Amino acid sequence: MNRTGPAWPSVIIPAYNAPAELDRCLQTVHATIPAGAGVVVIDDASPDPAVARLLQEWRRRVGSDWRFLSNARNLGFVATANRGMRETTGDVVLLNADTEVTAGWLQGLARCLDSAGSIATATPWTNNGEIASLPLFCQDNPLPPDCDAVAAVIAAAGPPDYPELPTAVGFCMAIARRAIDRVGPFDEPLFGRGYGEENDFSMRARAAGLRNVLCDDVYVAHLGGRSFGPLGLKPDEDSMRRLLSRHPDYLEQVQAFIAEDPLARRRRAILEALDRAGVRLG
Repeated sequence: MNRTGPAWPSVIIPAYNAPAELDRCLQTVHATIPAGAGVVVIDDASPDPAVARLLQEWRRRVGSDWRFLSNARNLGFVATANRGMRETTGDVVLLNADTEVTAGWLQGLARCLDSAGSIATATPWTNNGEIASLPLFCQDNPLPPDCDAVAAVIAAAGPPDYPELPTAVGFCMAIARRAIDRVGPFDEPLFGRGYGEENDFSMRARAAGLRNVLCDDVYVAHLGGRSFGPLGLKPDEDSMRRLLSRHPDYLEQVQAFIAEDPLARRRRAILEALDRAGVRLG
């Protein structure tokens, strides 16, 4: 892959409270991203003063490739993510602050986006990411004891297929700039403070002839609900109503995907490789 410097996807990390989880996320990002890759951390007016202190420490620790922004008032995840997209050029990765990334994760997502001009979004495997979950499909699995060991086995478990998904999963969502340019950013008026915005974006991308895929040689761990979760940003009847108001066939498409489970073969191969390597997922 010929990416260098600014050509790497920019990593955008919206943050709200949860300083311990945010610190762990930043540690794993700092340890794994290639030289020259840009990181934008946006504090969404966290009331916990520990967040401001933590980000000040990180400002002193990292170089100019990292930027630290703060919202003057709390805007919610959707507007904060959109601010990150406006502040950057090129491809982006929206990364939840309660994730732990692994060696080669950004390179793998970049390879995936580069593999076809029709790809809008790429989602990696995870322990807690609905249709991208391992070992159990569509379940919240425990955090592995050694995430890097899991990632190494997955990366070596045969060439990636980049199978198509009905929607990206927002915990770690790589987005090609071509998709943002074609369909626009997240819909702030419709989705407000958050939930459903990545599904709407994915559906709009599909309607524009683009694809959402699983980056099936990358693994990113996800704790779930530690950052924006306390604000009530979770699935509920109202968020689903908003999504279905624009995409009435959304549930039908996702349910058909789950029933067919086209990821089963790849998931089984990865689980067998993990077993042979003696690497536990939980």
